[in-house]
Amino acid sequence: MLTVHHLNNSRSQRVLWLLEELGAEYEIRRYERDAKTNRAPIELKTIHPLGKSPVITDGDKTIAETGTIIEYLLENYGEGNFVPEKGTEEFDTYRHFMHYAEGSAMFPFLLAIYTAYLGDAAAPLNPIIMGEIKAQLDYMEYRLIRSDYIAGDQLTGADFMVIFPLEAAKARGRLLGYDACLDYVNKIHKRPAYLKALEKGGDYAFGPDVS
Repeated sequence: MLTVHHLNNSRSQRVLWLLEELGAEYEIRRYERDAKTNRAPIELKTIHPLGKSPVITDGDKTIAETGTIIEYLLENYGEGNFVPEKGTEEFDTYRHFMHYAEGSAMFPFLLAIYTAYLGDAAAPLNPIIMGEIKAQLDYMEYRLIRSDYIAGDQLTGADFMVIFPLEAAKARGRLLGYDACLDYVNKIHKRPAYLKALEKGGDYAFGPDVS
């Protein structure tokens, strides 16, 4: 049985969204962040040595890292959905954004989170970090002004990757002036499969207000 080891308020929410879009059968094993440290519980290390989420198990296979998980699910459960034809320009763009999301896009947002704990000591780094965040948002805005989704006019696996850094940016008020990015996040948040995944996944600070 395909199992998502799901940590509340984490990147694993987008794995649930993909599975709902695919209509795949799966189960959720839930893990809760430590109330004081906000870190993942030690129990996740019994599933994968890094103790991170998302991680999935499928039979005797254990797969970690969001991009790898999404590629695995599309290859094994996707039936050709959400992946452009190989050898096309669309496929090259899709592959770029699959890796871009957790590489170039997410890195400066993580730096901003971690350096916030340093207080005034982080002051020399802040202009560099903010400049890099702006560069990434400018790039995604450029893309989304010109296409309905991040890799083109059709939803692809890349959207399941890129949504998280943009959700994080929106939650921290960083999408002011980035109308295409904001419209994109709001459009994703209205998809029935996204809302169903949100209902199943539980606590998620970066999603839409469904109260």
